Amino acid sequence: MRNNFKSVISIATTIAIVCGFQIAPVGSAEAVTKPSYCPSATHRATTSVALKLLNCLDVKGRAPKTGYDRSLFSDGWGERDGCDLRNYILRRDLTSITYRTSPACTVASGVLNDPYTGHTINFLRGTSTSWKVQIDHVVAVSDAWQKGAQQFSYSKRNAFYNDPLNLLAVDGPTNSQKSDSDAASWLPPSRSYRCKYVARQVAVKLKYGIWVTLAEKAKIREVLNSTTSCQAYKIANSLW
Repeated sequence: MRNNFKSVISIATTIAIVCGFQIAPVGSAEAVTKPSYCPSATHRATTSVALKLLNCLDVKGRAPKTGYDRSLFSDGWGERDGCDLRNYILRRDLTSITYRTSPACTVASGVLNDPYTGHTINFLRGTSTSWKVQIDHVVAVSDAWQKGAQQFSYSKRNAFYNDPLNLLAVDGPTNSQKSDSDAASWLPPSRSYRCKYVARQVAVKLKYGIWVTLAEKAKIREVLNSTTSCQAYKIANSLW
């Protein structure tokens, strides 16, 4: 995967780069000693599981939402491979896709096997139908703002906002229900997807140096401890 500013690199490598990245405290903070297995710039994370990497995240209190605005992250969808990110993600996540003739990458219709609900959704582009499939920021933008992103540069916030690792085509009403919740207050209705969901959040937060609250970390740990197969999910390209 790659963001707007870098060439293709593996998710494992990007996680390795930022695990242990320190950011100045905002709001109440809690001292955390990271375990010795946390990956560094020279230690790839391809053999580590999400349950272990969870302990590489800083744990702090949620900062105030003061000053938050989505425009501080991006003025709209970025571009990838000549397409805006919405169409890029639709192309990645939908099947049986048809396209508009212009621009060529615009998805006109397709089928989504929604990860959040387990339902099959027939997507049809139009003013009264497009809302049925939305592009979710797995780590919500407002959540990121309150857990470190307000201290990021604009370019880093833009990379976070437009990173395919953090973007997922999902059922529109369910995405609206999630809003800006973290894992402590919202999980996908489909229990079979919850493990991948929180593991993906761990990957995104490690990549960008976004912290978790105590309640959030406890809920993620609970989900990752829920089944043997869940513990086996690796933070690597194959997961996504």
